[in-house]
Amino acid sequence: MYAIIITGGKQYKVAEGESIFVEKLNANEGDKVTFDKVVFVGGDSAKVGAPLVDGASVSGTVEKQGREKKITIFRYKPKKGAQSKKGHRQPYTKVKIDSIKA
Repeated sequence: MYAIIITGGKQYKVAEGESIFVEKLNANEGDKVTFDKVVFVGGDSAKVGAPLVDGASVSGTVEKQGREKKITIFRYKPKKGAQSKKGHRQPYTKVKIDSIKA
């Protein structure tokens, strides 16, 4: 059984027992989180939402809060002597999916 959920403005395909990296959530490690925005539930019988599946939810446990590897943004204007260099590390939350309720 799997589901497609929406969190952080993105859609994720999840299954029970797997770990996913989502946009940062306001939760501590070990906390339980519930995702109520379920678009699709698949398995023996598929349920498609319009736009969301009624009564469906996905629950999980926060494993880790962290930040991704640094990316470097470098802008350069030729013949002008203008350049800028910035770095960015995107925060994330690692969630282990415990159960899918359809």
